[in-house]
Amino acid sequence: MEIIDFILHVDKHLQDFILEYDNLVYAILFLIVFVETGLIVMPFLPGDSLLFAAGMIAAQGSLNVALLIPLLLIATFSGDNTNYFVGRFLGHKALQLKLFGRNIVKQQHLDKTHAFYEKHGPKTIILARFVPIVRTFAPFVAGVGSMSYRTFIVFSITGALLWVVGITLAGYFLGDIPVVKNNFEKVVIGIVLVSVMPILFQVAKGYFKKNSAQ
Repeated sequence: MEIIDFILHVDKHLQDFILEYDNLVYAILFLIVFVETGLIVMPFLPGDSLLFAAGMIAAQGSLNVALLIPLLLIATFSGDNTNYFVGRFLGHKALQLKLFGRNIVKQQHLDKTHAFYEKHGPKTIILARFVPIVRTFAPFVAGVGSMSYRTFIVFSITGALLWVVGITLAGYFLGDIPVVKNNFEKVVIGIVLVSVMPILFQVAKGYFKKNSAQ
């Protein structure tokens, strides 16, 4: 429940971080984005809503957007590369890692990402950037599948630019609008729903295709 509260009210939590830690909040934001994109054990961190909230707060003057965007781009790029090389060198051994008797990496998350790859090919690295959970596993799966690093890096940079710049500036320019500012919780839910639509579409498509074949 705490993670859900953090996601839905990330704007308030971020403002609290600024009041308590001042400029160290930039390091906190860097770590959150890096961990979400770089560590397959933490796929549930609030990437989209965090970027939007950070942009919104930057518009209010509490954060410097000119510093924020490059910092988050570096965090995203670093996370992607970490994840890719973990997949490249550890591969499916990561599936055997356990914590308190439970698998750290869930097979179902990898399956969703594989399905995304089958549908969209290498550009999955870009598209997955906007899909929670899938964006965490996409670089890992690219490494496991031995996607060439040259191909990976091109799509990774493109996806990072679209994701970080696009969502942060959306928060920067839209976050000060009263209807958005006063209904941030609903905005977050809307962002999440839009983000998971590709997965829901693929699930529904597979369900109807399976039923029609019977």
